[in-house]
Amino acid sequence: MKEDLHVANNSMENDKIQSRKNFIGVGIAAAVFTAFRFLVPVRRKKNKTAKMLTQEGKLVEVDVERLYIKKRKITDDQLKKWVNKKI
Repeated sequence: MKEDLHVANNSMENDKIQSRKNFIGVGIAAAVFTAFRFLVPVRRKKNKTAKMLTQEGKLVEVDVERLYIKKRKITDDQLKKWVNKKI
């Protein structure tokens, strides 16, 4: 009977030790994951820009997200008239 009690106590102690090891392992994994998130730089999405010419003839870069695209192209004649107006 004492042997059974002794074996049961050893079994419970082993379970406690294993439980503590699992808890510590999960804690270490969480700490490593958190450190990894702070140490590795976050890749930010770059805004795409388009180079455009103003009416004054100045070259500027504009965020593509801010452009309103009408989906129609101007003709060569319209472009020549626009350039000749400013010259």
